[in-house]
Amino acid sequence: MKASDFDKKFDSGEDITSELDISKMRRLNQEPKRINVDFPTWMIESLDREAKRLGVTRQSIIKVWIAEMLERKVS
Repeated sequence: MKASDFDKKFDSGEDITSELDISKMRRLNQEPKRINVDFPTWMIESLDREAKRLGVTRQSIIKVWIAEMLERKVS
């Protein structure tokens, strides 16, 4: 399909998902990158208690809290 045809289809509100190759899709700036962080034991124990209370993993709670702090900083 030509780009102009694709644009027309999109602009007219038609469903274009069948025209996309989603096997190669990626979210920009969303690729995971591994880092190591050392925490004192008391902090890990506190994280684990809070994670258990919320029913999530330690890694999840750390990610959420850091994301919240970064969003506040931007706002």
